[in-house]
Amino acid sequence: MSDAVDPTVPPSGPGCVECEAANGWWFHLRRCSACGHIGCCDDSLARHAAAHWRESGHPIIRSFEPGEDWFWNYETNEYYDGPELAPPESHPPEQTVPGPSERLPKDWMAQLQRRGD
Repeated sequence: MSDAVDPTVPPSGPGCVECEAANGWWFHLRRCSACGHIGCCDDSLARHAAAHWRESGHPIIRSFEPGEDWFWNYETNEYYDGPELAPPESHPPEQTVPGPSERLPKDWMAQLQRRGD
């Protein structure tokens, strides 16, 4: 599991890589602990963090939300005790959740609820 976490790699940016490319939005963000890829969480519409795990084989993520420092292992479906990672530890605190605010549809809550059905 040592190759699943590289504490020297910085995050790929302040938002979900794929959502940014598609001019989309996300609910919460997750950081790949192996390569720094930032993806949206499983409560987001696109679930890019989990897709990154399936495509890359990198199973360990860390929350990329301000004030959160937990890790998750997709392979074992359990929390993981990980090290401190290269900064920054979260998206900028002024970035809205969900976000980014300028791209949120008016019915974002309904969209998330429909996705959960």
